[in-house]
Amino acid sequence: MLQLEQLAARTPAVTVDELLKGFYPSPRFGSVSFASYRPDPAQPSQAAAVRALEHFSESIRTPEPTGLRKFFGAKKPPSRAGFYLDGGFGVGKTHLLASLWHAAPGPKAFGTFVEYTNLVGALSFRKTVEALSAYKLVCIDEFELDDPGDTVLMSRLMRELADAGVKLAATSNTLPGSLGEGRFAAVDFQREIQVLADQFEVVRIDGDDYRHRGLPTPPSPLANSDLDRAMKKEFGSSGDSGDKTVAVDDFGTLIDHLAGVHPSRYRQLIKGIDGVVWRNVHTITEQSVALRFVVLADRLYDSDIPILASGVPFDALFTPEMMAGGYLKKYYRAVSRLTALVREGQNHEPS
Repeated sequence: MLQLEQLAARTPAVTVDELLKGFYPSPRFGSVSFASYRPDPAQPSQAAAVRALEHFSESIRTPEPTGLRKFFGAKKPPSRAGFYLDGGFGVGKTHLLASLWHAAPGPKAFGTFVEYTNLVGALSFRKTVEALSAYKLVCIDEFELDDPGDTVLMSRLMRELADAGVKLAATSNTLPGSLGEGRFAAVDFQREIQVLADQFEVVRIDGDDYRHRGLPTPPSPLANSDLDRAMKKEFGSSGDSGDKTVAVDDFGTLIDHLAGVHPSRYRQLIKGIDGVVWRNVHTITEQSVALRFVVLADRLYDSDIPILASGVPFDALFTPEMMAGGYLKKYYRAVSRLTALVREGQNHEPS
């Protein structure tokens, strides 16, 4: 039998410890390693990146010399706090970042850029610094600066963590010195951007960028009258591993509900959900609503939760102006990920 719920009826309460425990690679990257990464022989930078990160993981395991060993030891050239993996979409940056997290000793944290900014919003800046300063490694996936406030915040956070001896690693498709371009007057924040850039050794990963292939075409949306039948067929327990919990929501009601749930809690919002069904998906026209929904799309994709939906197709989820504006990378990623999940739900294609 199916257990039906509504995401719009959930208001998760999360403790500080629960928030911090959520900073680990998603199930998609739960067991990856440097050995499971397959470098493209035509792109030598990919194999070079693996070697660099393997060496970096060993340096995290090796404690800094103290006492007489430090005094009489050979002088080492000053090193930066961490590595910054720069490259296009789909070249394996997240795979390598998760591999580093798995290889490094703990305590350690792995999260997206948005999750860290949301953590600061949930805990306060000082409490976030205090919590993460005890870690050996902090990994930041999908590093991107979207507004001046984030620029100043992340500049301070990275500097204070580096000063506390925390090793850092990040991925992005934008070089550190170019973060924020196209979104705000980045020239006014060059000092903060340079502070960020100074924390990292940049490692370039070349390869085919999937954006050159354009957005994937999503399946045609289902009719409202077909959703119940499709839900029972896709998520029914007969012949599979048992009962499943499916969240069935009106799309408009859901996005209104997200405004009252802090994005740091979206991981808990979908906890225990095996599938989602959305009625009457429509184009989102407000930027703040769209950016919140991008966070939910990321958490659904991390947890590999299939989607069934009626309404507009997901390539019409955001307005043309949004898809061509300063946040286009976020929206392209969200559309791509939601399309993969709806293909999994409707067509049984792996996401």
